[in-house]
Parts: sequence; structure tokens; C-alpha cells
Amino acid sequence: MDKMRLGMIGTGGRGGMYKRWMEDPRVEVVAGADVDPAAMEAFSQDLPEALAAEDYRRVLDRTDVDAVAVCTPDFLHHEHAVAALEAGKHLFCEKPLAITIEDCDDILRAWQASGKRMMVGFNMRYAYFCAKMKELVDAGAIGEIKTVWTRHFVGFGGKFYYHDWHANRKNTTGLLLQKATHDLDVMHWICNTHTVRTSAFGKLMYYGGDKPDDLRCPACDIAEECFEERAKWGGREDDLCAFRKEVDVEDVSMMIMQYANGVQAAYQQCHFTPDAWRNYTFIGTEGRLENFNDSGECLVRVWNKRQDCYVADGDETFDTAGG
Repeated sequence: MDKMRLGMIGTGGRGGMYKRWMEDPRVEVVAGADVDPAAMEAFSQDLPEALAAEDYRRVLDRTDVDAVAVCTPDFLHHEHAVAALEAGKHLFCEKPLAITIEDCDDILRAWQASGKRMMVGFNMRYAYFCAKMKELVDAGAIGEIKTVWTRHFVGFGGKFYYHDWHANRKNTTGLLLQKATHDLDVMHWICNTHTVRTSAFGKLMYYGGDKPDDLRCPACDIAEECFEERAKWGGREDDLCAFRKEVDVEDVSMMIMQYANGVQAAYQQCHFTPDAWRNYTFIGTEGRLENFNDSGECLVRVWNKRQDCYVADGDETFDTAGG
């Protein structure tokens, strides 16, 4: 089988996934673009024979690039995705597809006109515990799903979202889009449907504040005692303060949804919990299933026998170690 020759737009952060593709015998990474010199330097060291460029158009101009992976910040997805499709490339685009409905529609129109394949990076579908829940639901383990509840405890919220561009609504629209999109996709996927009506609200309750917008962790006089100091979380020491004035995305949010197939769903998300995991609960006409943890030691439990009390171990337990 011929290798898929891949070009990267964005090679830092999420774009670092090219390192996994380097190990895939079906893929050859032949080009990459990033405006960050450090990201480009790392890419060149890993792939000295590949094109390394600052301008993403140089990747699209390459005739030996079959497909493009767009792994740039969310607010750039529209520009890069449309350009890749119009250049005749297959497209992998990190989630979310874009940050406005209009930009999403533009990308979909470009995809339909291109005749190429497109995939959005909803990687939670490939997590072991999600795949097991989907398998159990499809096999009828809990009957016909009637309702689903999901809670996401984003204990690393400060690490991932409040020290950089994610913390500005102009760049993300909001974290219900940027972060919750993973969970909402899993809920839709397992229920085999889509939302037709929804209501949601959220609030900035913990992050943000009165710190200067240019304050970085090493220069802060309370860095040693601050729980959110970036280096404590394994991040870059020079990142912006999570309590700066410009932060305006919600750190608590919740929504309710009516699905096309009649299922009613609810979602809650908090970015300053002490622990970090997500919990899905699916309830059907013949039982309930729920996951415990979403990485490492991860279990899916099924209750399908009537009880007058809580049975902690469930009626069946499935080990999905590794998440």
C-alpha cells in the first residue's frame, strides 16, 4: 500500500502528534509549517528531510502532500482548513472545526466542493472506555437510551486554558466549544443522534482578576505560593498569569439538550476542580452504565438488575485500563 504523504499546519502543542505519525508505516510526514521558530526547529530536528516553513502556503503548494493536518489555534482553523481543501488536499482538522457557525459552514462547503476526505479530531471516540460504552449500548446492555448525564472535572484547567490564548473569548468563543466539544461528541456518538434544542449558561468564577495582562509566572511575587503557577503543572514557566484582567472565558458551564431521537441530555464542566476526569452516565429502559476515571485505571460499570439500594460494583464491571 502507498504511504499517505502528510503535511502539518501547526507543529507545536497539538501539532506534536506528527511524532506519532512518524512511527506509522502507512504515513510519511513530508512538510510542516509553524510561525513559532522553536516549534519549527524541533520539527526540523525530528524530520531533517521534510520541508520546514513559516508560511503554511508552502506546505499546500507541495505536490507530494496528499493530506494536511490542521493543528493551529482554533481561531485559525477556518483559514487553514479552507485553504487546504481548495488546494486539493485531504483534511484532518483538530477540534473544534471553527469558532463560529459561519466559519464551520464555509469549511463544509469547501469540503463538499473538493471531493476530498475530511476528519475532525474527536479522539475521545478512540479511548478504550468510550469504545466499550459504545459497544455495550449498541449490544443492548441497557436497552433503549432515554437520558445521558455528563460531568467533566477539568482539574488541569489552569494548565491548559488560562495561561495562553484559550483564555480570550475572541479566540475560542468559549470553553463549551473548545473543551466540551469532546464530551458532546461522545454523547451524540453513543446515542447515535444530534441535538435539536439546547439551553446553556456559564460564568467566570475563579480565574481572571486584576493582574496585569503582561504578567508572567516567573515575574510574579506570589509565584511560589500560587496554586496555578504554570511550572507546578509541568508547563512553560514563562506563561501568562491565569488571574490577569483580559481573561473572559467561562470556567464553569452547564447545558441541557433535547436530542433528535427523544433522548434528554445534560452536561456540566468545571475548570478548577482538585481532581481531573470525566464521567458519563447513560440510562436506558433496561439499565444504566457509567465510567469511573478516564485514564489509567478506568472502569465501566453496568447496572441492569433492579435494586432498592446502591451497589457500588455494579452488576457487571469492565476494565478499560489506559482510558
